[in-house]
Amino acid sequence: MSETSCYILDNGAYTVKVGLSSAEPKIVPNCIMKAKSERRRPFIGSQIDECRDASGLFYILPFQKGFLINWDTQKTVWDYIFSKECCPVNFNETALIITEPLYNFASIQEAMTEIFFEEYECQSLLRINATDLAEYHYRKKQNNQCTVVVDSGYSYTYIVPYIKGKKYREGIRRIDVGGKVLTNHLKEILSYRQLNVMDETYVINQVKEDSCFVSQNFMGDMEIAKKKVSENTIVKDYVLPDYTTIRRGYLRDVVKPDEDLEQQTLRLTNERFSIPELLFHPSDVGIPQMGIPEAIIHSINSCPEENKENLLENILLYGGNTLFPGFRDRVYNEVRSMALDHFDVNVTLAENPITYPWEGGKLIFRDPEFYSFCMTKEEYEEEGKTLAFERFDI
Repeated sequence: MSETSCYILDNGAYTVKVGLSSAEPKIVPNCIMKAKSERRRPFIGSQIDECRDASGLFYILPFQKGFLINWDTQKTVWDYIFSKECCPVNFNETALIITEPLYNFASIQEAMTEIFFEEYECQSLLRINATDLAEYHYRKKQNNQCTVVVDSGYSYTYIVPYIKGKKYREGIRRIDVGGKVLTNHLKEILSYRQLNVMDETYVINQVKEDSCFVSQNFMGDMEIAKKKVSENTIVKDYVLPDYTTIRRGYLRDVVKPDEDLEQQTLRLTNERFSIPELLFHPSDVGIPQMGIPEAIIHSINSCPEENKENLLENILLYGGNTLFPGFRDRVYNEVRSMALDHFDVNVTLAENPITYPWEGGKLIFRDPEFYSFCMTKEEYEEEGKTLAFERFDI
């Protein structure tokens, strides 16, 4: 088989990155949403852009705690993605690369293989971890042997060391903090201090994305945040969307009370940096786990001695949480302080942290060995699910 393009589906818990390898990827929300303003109509994936009022959205998610459990919802989202409205595909002519979580349950792997071969009639399929695609992308660009991949996404943060292109399983670490925990914590803090926003997941997620940053000196920033507004460089107002003139809120400097009566705002001070701090100190919300830099060192220390130096020089960050300003610098500074002095430390933030694994799929498709990684429909019909477990090392 020699095809000109391949269909890549990076099936994340929050967004799906999808498209043909010959084009640019589309980013589609991986959920069905219902709005108060339009009760009868569910919004699938990108259709949310058509919603007139996105306040109080109700989410139906296919993923819980990082694993795909709601198949009806996922199937509805996939049907939308493969339709003419979004990103059409003919699986008879195109191979499919689809990502799945690390240590995915056998029952989920089986169901996924079955759906694509039997319902979508896919001719050849590659099921793979997103971290594998990210590592492949990095290895091809840097031409190195060892990499530590840090994937900080919606449900979890994973730290996965790779030696000569293979996962070193003893070194894999998972932190139960992802974007979902951060958004929920921000909702609770704002609801307690200012305004009940517990039902406003969509809006508060935007608040988090637009206003949070990673502190390089947490106690120092806390002192600044305590000061009066005139001396406080951290305090900002976030103007909330009203869905008539403002579709998405925005951050602005604090104005005097008599200057502004029109727009509803949230006053943000230490929330701006204390929310992303959970990635570095999960124990702040009662999760008894290490933060990201400590987990990176822990992971590297469990790898063979001869690879440690190379691993410290090749730390790759990707995933939505890595977009917080200051994230890469904070990880670098803390890993540097914990590593031995005579080792070099190099931390790379992916060019586009959201679509980085998808781009890795594009590169793996060009690999001359690509079809030996895949499973064909004929093989599936002859050998069944057992071959899928052997072929796809998840």
